[in-house]
Amino acid sequence: MGDNLIDTILDSVKTVAVVGISNRPERPSNHVADYVKKAGYTIYPVNPALTEVLGEVCHPSLDAIPGPVDLVDVFRRSQDVLPVAEEAIRKGVRFFWMQEGVVNETAKKLLEDAGVGVVMDRCILKELAARGR
Repeated sequence: MGDNLIDTILDSVKTVAVVGISNRPERPSNHVADYVKKAGYTIYPVNPALTEVLGEVCHPSLDAIPGPVDLVDVFRRSQDVLPVAEEAIRKGVRFFWMQEGVVNETAKKLLEDAGVGVVMDRCILKELAARGR
């Protein structure tokens, strides 16, 4: 996983599903998703316990999102990532991003074997900010 993949993701995606988003502004998932939205991406919040986040309808799962999703951005514990990866493959996403502190080599291999580009243990907000976005 290098900066070339990150540049490709940030330059080519339009839609970002944020899995594990919180409706609490002090939580990293909320703050990061807000930043991504303000950077011009369409976000799809995903959390079965919520109905709306950041003015967007919150979906219970990736499968519940109508239409395609370019990138799945995951705010879940490392051990909870594999089912999200499997769902992302079914959804046909192009890229999968595990936020800082989220590491799951099994999910990464499964995704890469399915042709999905993977970023692991990096913060999308920091990567956007580093590129002046």
